[in-house]
Amino acid sequence: MSQFFSIHPENPQARLIDQAVAILRKGGLIAYPTDSAYALGCHIGDKAALDRIRSIRQLDKHHNFTLVCRDLSELANYARVDNADYRLIKSKTPGPYTFILTATSEVPKRLQHPKRKTLGLRVPDNKIALAIMEALGEPLMTSSLILPGDEQPLTDPYDIRETLEHQLDLVIDGGYCGMEPTTVIDLTGDEPKLLRQGCGAVEEGEYLS
Repeated sequence: MSQFFSIHPENPQARLIDQAVAILRKGGLIAYPTDSAYALGCHIGDKAALDRIRSIRQLDKHHNFTLVCRDLSELANYARVDNADYRLIKSKTPGPYTFILTATSEVPKRLQHPKRKTLGLRVPDNKIALAIMEALGEPLMTSSLILPGDEQPLTDPYDIRETLEHQLDLVIDGGYCGMEPTTVIDLTGDEPKLLRQGCGAVEEGEYLS
């Protein structure tokens, strides 16, 4: 049975943030708010929690997981980025964008796409998510909370608890945060490529489609 924390979206309670981080460090799987929709998150080094995400979402080994970071200072530890790509990422960060990047050797192979050696990376504009990562001191391994057969993420924390209360360790109620997933931009090629149009705005002609 999952725990359920109501955390203020503008002034997250430090006590509850610390409790959420303790759950993550013990191998817990959480549902938490971002600036696009609710997401599933776990400790970056936890294979068992990652497998639980795969089971809940029925994901195959080719799925790109996303590292959710508190700021761009963590970028170089996990991805190879040239100056042009960095400028693009900085212009969209923090915000509801996921960037597909070439992984560095710091990233465990199980978190990378098995053939392309890539991963997703993003910095959300959400105070609860940022507070969790600040207290944790490292990124969260994350996947959108889209259940098998659904096209949109779950948006209501009470529905999340009712649906997944036996599969999660914690559900964080951070209020309504939208129902669209992030916009996904692939930066592993010669030019940026739009892979998914989500809630992050894209100017006409800005990316290859």
